[in-house]
Amino acid sequence: MSQALVYQTDFGTSDGAVSAMYGVALKVDPTLSIFDLTHDIPQYNIWEASYRLVQTVQYWPAGSVFVSVVDPGVGTERRSIAVRTSGGQIIVTPDNGTVTHVKLLHGIAEARLLKEDTHRLSGSELSYTFHGRDVYAFTGARLASGQLRFEDVGDSVDASSLVELPHVDARREGDVLEGTIDVLDIRFGSLWSNIPHSLFIGLGVDYGKRVEVSIRNDTREVYRNTMVYARSFADVSMGEPLVYINSVLNVAVAINQGSFARAYNIGTGLSWKISIRKAPRIVYE
Repeated sequence: MSQALVYQTDFGTSDGAVSAMYGVALKVDPTLSIFDLTHDIPQYNIWEASYRLVQTVQYWPAGSVFVSVVDPGVGTERRSIAVRTSGGQIIVTPDNGTVTHVKLLHGIAEARLLKEDTHRLSGSELSYTFHGRDVYAFTGARLASGQLRFEDVGDSVDASSLVELPHVDARREGDVLEGTIDVLDIRFGSLWSNIPHSLFIGLGVDYGKRVEVSIRNDTREVYRNTMVYARSFADVSMGEPLVYINSVLNVAVAINQGSFARAYNIGTGLSWKISIRKAPRIVYE
């Protein structure tokens, strides 16, 4: 029985690249079920590809095969890999940091080097710029169809040897939580931090109470205000900011029916820091 095959790329869908990957997979096995995670990763943004994988992979059945192609190093000496997650899903991708968040947050049970000269589409040997089609889609389809065993992809390597993107762990300093803004909820402009719910609950803030949020980049503080800690967006008035726990159980900041990122021109990455503490009591005389 074949497994689901799931594609993620930075290719977009304005040309035939993604369609060609579909075609390669269906030539391997016309009965395959192929799905799209997204093809709207910003060009060359390996960090976002890594985050979208960890946002999604754990919710697919064991044995599902993910092909993630954000590959600015295509045609170079960078390695190609296949990894099996602790949940049993398989990811086929360049070894360029794409599995960073999966490794950190869920764990990698096994990793193997993908032999590009062996596991590639016949007749593509002179092509060095479309490994998404020629190597990854082809290999992913063979894994999903059962024509290739994971153990036969290539030599086993220690997961600790895989390329890992720079990251900073969230932490608590006194009564303040410190973290980074990892990614945006793109369509709605919410800010997703790397501060886990397990750290946030240590502040002792109940739903409906207020916290103070500070956001800064490498040069200045761009936002400081108090806002409600809410279960969901509808707990505050339209246009009001809120702190909530997002779908990956990290702290997030939003505006109800508005874009927080656009309103305050806030970006993502290690240069964007967020601090949260219980809002101070204001005493009026």
